[in-house]
Amino acid sequence: MRIEDDTLRTATVSFGGVTKSVSLALVPEAEVGDYVIVHVGFAISRLDEEAARRTLETYAELAASDPNRGVEL
Repeated sequence: MRIEDDTLRTATVSFGGVTKSVSLALVPEAEVGDYVIVHVGFAISRLDEEAARRTLETYAELAASDPNRGVEL
């Protein structure tokens, strides 16, 4: 959604409507509009749109198959 060019190259990202600040220091090529995998506050990989779509569909299927199982953000 937004990138600040500070020391950690902090970005505001959206996780299904929830926004968080994460560091892009490990994925310096990431730009606004890209899909990234985030772990403990750091973007660790960039995904193309098709891979992101498949991943989001898999998460949705898992959540629908077990209503007691959620994806922790």
